[in-house]
Amino acid sequence: MTALGRWKKSSYSGPGDGNECVEIAHTATHVGVRDSKAPARANLTFPAGAFATFLAGLKGYSTVTDFARFRG
Repeated sequence: MTALGRWKKSSYSGPGDGNECVEIAHTATHVGVRDSKAPARANLTFPAGAFATFLAGLKGYSTVTDFARFRG
């Protein structure tokens, strides 16, 4: 597994949003995504190019619940 750099929380996660956000870490070749509420649990790791495709697929879904409905 690729060792990822420092994890960063979204700038959209302000005081009103609590810890319910994703964190992202990256290297030159990979991007990792994890749940900020459970950082010790599993994370998703994508090759850098595949991460852009993943983000494009999420456009139009405003919440995790929306995305969960999409994937069934």
